[in-house]
Amino acid sequence: MLKENKILNPELAKNVNADLLPTDERIMDPLSYGASFMGGCVSIGTFSMGASLIGALTIAQAIIAMCIGCAVIAIALVLIGNYGHKYGVPFTVQARQSFGFAGVKIPGFMRGIPAIVWFGFQSWVGAGAINSCLKILFGFSNMPVVFALFTILQVALAIKGFKEIKWLENVSCVFIIGILIYMLYVVNTKFAGQIGNAFGHITGTWGMPFWAATTSFLGIYATMIVNASDYSRNLKHKTGPVATGSIYTLAILPVTLFMGLIGLLVTAATGNSDPVVVFSTTMNSKVLTILTLAFIAFAQVTTNVLNNIVPPAYVLVESFNIKWSWATIIVGALSVVVMPWRLVTAQSAAGLSLFTRFYSAFLGPIFAVMVVDYYILRKKQVDVNTLYDRDGSPYKGVNWAAVIAIIVGSAVSCLVMDLSWYISLIPTGVVYYLLMRYANFGGINRFRAGTIYDTEKEVA
Repeated sequence: MLKENKILNPELAKNVNADLLPTDERIMDPLSYGASFMGGCVSIGTFSMGASLIGALTIAQAIIAMCIGCAVIAIALVLIGNYGHKYGVPFTVQARQSFGFAGVKIPGFMRGIPAIVWFGFQSWVGAGAINSCLKILFGFSNMPVVFALFTILQVALAIKGFKEIKWLENVSCVFIIGILIYMLYVVNTKFAGQIGNAFGHITGTWGMPFWAATTSFLGIYATMIVNASDYSRNLKHKTGPVATGSIYTLAILPVTLFMGLIGLLVTAATGNSDPVVVFSTTMNSKVLTILTLAFIAFAQVTTNVLNNIVPPAYVLVESFNIKWSWATIIVGALSVVVMPWRLVTAQSAAGLSLFTRFYSAFLGPIFAVMVVDYYILRKKQVDVNTLYDRDGSPYKGVNWAAVIAIIVGSAVSCLVMDLSWYISLIPTGVVYYLLMRYANFGGINRFRAGTIYDTEKEVA
């Protein structure tokens, strides 16, 4: 049996991009890992998801929806991340087994595009917070310049790799929770009357809008789920699935609750879903205003570096065999191309919620294929050499079973976009399993190597 996290054939390693090799050094203990996820989950997008619930749910229902979404996220992260934790490989290498060396570009770009959009969106929000601070302190205001410099700063931090990310996230953890508690307190005290009026007539529902809300909050992290191995490969050994799931829950849930509720309550009270505008115009203290705006800016760094730069950078490294530094620079440039200033408007909350549910319709099927492949077909046993041997691996080309399965799953989920991630799972998983067992076209037989159906005669 293979030793975990090792390529046993040294000749293979010579021809592999060093950034994609299995991780030997595990730099994160459970505490650091939890702190990283806590910092990485402080997404301004969560404000917008909370704001999108205005008029649909009561406050209690919104809290329950967030909790359900976070619980599903934690379970899904454990399922996908077990691969990276056990074998030390990143997501793009993991996906070769189910999608093929060429086919991995499909889940890679489906994962990378939403990350780049969120990177641009959150960078613009963070730059807005910094610009407001500069205006208050020095009377200086220049959003384009601040945005450019802020984007460059985040790219520079990401270039340093996970050791720098670990330091950044660990330092931010306590600060983040403290400021979020303070922000929620300010909202509840300053806007108590407006909040009461806004929710006084809302009866809520446990029907489709409620479950759509869980999809929205789940969708914020649906991008993280499929590339969970990019993170878990850095977690120290002997951290079991239960412990890992607990880490995810304790890191993601409180941050999501605080930010979702702040977005919900602020928007209900002021009609504005942009936290920079709200907190820069409603505080009675200049010091507290600057502190809050600084938090908003800092939060974008911790989230973007971990969740929105690392994953698409790995995709570019895999797809074009370029160095990590160049990949991160390209991600930064693309985040400007998406024109985030058009996303951060008073009307953007509903649009971002729809965008989240839309890309979840594609990420849910990718998750289903990877889970069925690893747990049902391969019983968690992987020959790491085959993941790196481009010439001799059975996973050359495209696994059409995976491609067809995600097309079917995505089509089904688009029929009920509000529940996109959930309803895509079973159709995708069933189609992928049946094709892997019975199909004999497009080289699917090659991908049975190492599965429970490996005894079938391979067809060239």
